[in-house]
Amino acid sequence: QVQVVESGGGLVQAGGSLRLSCAASGINLSSNVMGWYRQAPGKPRLLVVRLTPDSRTIYADSVRGRFTISRDNAKNTVYLQMNSLKPEDTAVYYCKPSFSLDVWGQGTQVTVYS
Repeated sequence: QVQVVESGGGLVQAGGSLRLSCAASGINLSSNVMGWYRQAPGKPRLLVVRLTPDSRTIYADSVRGRFTISRDNAKNTVYLQMNSLKPEDTAVYYCKPSFSLDVWGQGTQVTVYS
């Protein structure tokens, strides 16, 4: 059974940083195209960044240069380092371990206040 657990969200002042984690079981994250998404209240869930097995990345324009995705293959975990956070980054952040599977974690709340 494929499962992912996101963690690391919280309340942070604008300009601050957070690091989110996505720990997976039942699937090898390094062998799949995976992504971080976010969903703000009343908005659709949107792709934040995509990571391929060969470590190619595609970032949303709104986060490029501020967010960085990384992967620890030994821990089967993917991280999202978020710097220079803005109030508009406030959302629930979700990890999707594979683009070919409809599997999501429970999400982790990120709230950025000005």
